[in-house]
Amino acid sequence: MLFAIGGLLLFYNDVRNENLNITRQYVVGKAVLVTIEEPLSEKKQSFKTIASVQAVLFNHSITKAGGKIILYFQKDSNAQQLHYGKQLLLYKALQPIKNTGNPGCFDYQRYCTFQGISYQVYLKRGEYAPLKIENENLFRKYLFSTREKIINLLKKYITGAKEAGLAEAMLIGYKDDLDKRLVQSYSDTGAVHIIAISGLHLGLIYWLLILLCKPLAKYKTGKTIQPIIVIAGLWLFSFLAGGSPSVLRSAVMFTCIVLGAHLNRKTSVYNSLAASAFLLLCYNPFWLWDAGFQLSYAAVLSLAIFYKPIYDLLFVPNKIVDTIWKSVCVTLAAQILTVPVSIYHFHQFPNLFLLANLLAVPLSSLIIIVEIVICLVSVLPAAAAGVGYLLHYLIYWLNSFIEQVSRLPFAITNDLQISLPQLVCLYVFITATAWWLMYNKKQGVSIALLALLTFIVFHITTVWNALHQRKLIVYNVPKHSAIDVMVGNQFIFKGDSTLQHDELLQKFHLQPSRSLYRVNNTKDTGKIRSTNNRFFLGNFSFLLIDRPYRLYNVTPKTPVDIIILLNNPPLKIAELTGVFTCRQFVFDASNAPWKVAKWQQECEELGLSGFSVADKGAFVFNLY
Repeated sequence: MLFAIGGLLLFYNDVRNENLNITRQYVVGKAVLVTIEEPLSEKKQSFKTIASVQAVLFNHSITKAGGKIILYFQKDSNAQQLHYGKQLLLYKALQPIKNTGNPGCFDYQRYCTFQGISYQVYLKRGEYAPLKIENENLFRKYLFSTREKIINLLKKYITGAKEAGLAEAMLIGYKDDLDKRLVQSYSDTGAVHIIAISGLHLGLIYWLLILLCKPLAKYKTGKTIQPIIVIAGLWLFSFLAGGSPSVLRSAVMFTCIVLGAHLNRKTSVYNSLAASAFLLLCYNPFWLWDAGFQLSYAAVLSLAIFYKPIYDLLFVPNKIVDTIWKSVCVTLAAQILTVPVSIYHFHQFPNLFLLANLLAVPLSSLIIIVEIVICLVSVLPAAAAGVGYLLHYLIYWLNSFIEQVSRLPFAITNDLQISLPQLVCLYVFITATAWWLMYNKKQGVSIALLALLTFIVFHITTVWNALHQRKLIVYNVPKHSAIDVMVGNQFIFKGDSTLQHDELLQKFHLQPSRSLYRVNNTKDTGKIRSTNNRFFLGNFSFLLIDRPYRLYNVTPKTPVDIIILLNNPPLKIAELTGVFTCRQFVFDASNAPWKVAKWQQECEELGLSGFSVADKGAFVFNLY
């Protein structure tokens, strides 16, 4: 029955199965009535928000519809006046959310589908009409206005963009002002959990609420009011922080603890974990695929199982040293069950996580407490300015420490690639080893060794396949050219100079593919010959055309397997087929959409195959 109910929940939470969803109601040419669901966030070239669909309009008829879409607004005064609850009529055609198709990259389309989002649209002035009617929820409006006040308060009293951005993320989970390179440093040192609102933050809020409500326990009525205030405070903070899975998991767990204490019942951490996971997945089954959800539960379960056994390994009589040892034990215990899933999703391991967390965790806890203090004393500008000055330096010291650790040699091991079967093998190995060490079960040794052997067999198979691969990949990087030719575990890269010097773009679009196929950063494989932008690998050849090409210098009917057009060369397909014998044309993402459409039409008329990277995703071809 439980499995059947779970299946039904999954089916009915999938927006693609709703008859009234925008995916079933919308066709190009219809106007869409939407309500803005959150305040606009500023990006480099636009404003972004999420809107819920109310209806679609066509030929003066209105059809009720549902679902969500992502709105991007051109930066102008009209867009700045839009706010939560504002209703808009959209005239521009909606665009389906698509992946880049680059191998190994984050599946953004699936992520949005799990969030109930299927379309996106970029809007300029005149492509939408704000309506006078507003559709607001008073509680959500209160949350957004409170959140905006806290953000303005932190920006006012904390100097430095990096420091203010981190303060906003740590207190209420607002990440729009975070510096991208700073986030990368936190990720590389294994301290990124400090930025994400989680059990650490809820634990501090819980402790403060218990401390503030302690005087109420003296009174009979106060004993009843105390748990209500604590639970209300926990959930209010959770909603202010955005209601992410990790926050809600912690809120459910602490609610169980508060209720258990009020009823004089001892709560089991395992029961609390199971109950919170069950309730959250009943609310949204797709959180099961969320990396944050998986890491959050893995960390808490790992602490519950392994913290005490690790702590008991060493007896420390000195209280100060014992406190440090406890911090080390917490960090080590949390890593045991989170490392496999972290490697599976992010393909890296922070070697210096122990060093980074030893200072970062206590300092971040102090920062959160001081941030709460600055909110409380904000009515006194002089006091708030003094606390803000202290906060600036606390966050500056934390950022500087994390950035210095991330720059140390061997701070991180990159390009770790494991499959789902290997992930299962790792968890079987950890479980069997713990069973052996903690309960002295010798069968655990055999199971652990078998799991390790299976893991190694999978690894050897993937490495062997990588050594014998030959691939041509034309990446889908908007407005850029990027091509990899992979031979064994080596590759050569052909792309524009901007992309070659932009580490963040490379890490996001190209590195996942190179990690997936286990290739090294080698400039020349020694097996590829090239002449006038024509490349040869054995019997295979492909041609890159990124400028006006002198076709009269080419021998007629020259055989080429693939022709790749990039950077809008002024050529027609018929001109190329008059010189080259080729049936596969590839148009990369650096070409203008109108030009690609024209080339596609020419290919159809000539009976040739044309592949648009911007429309279909990355072009991956095995060179055999």
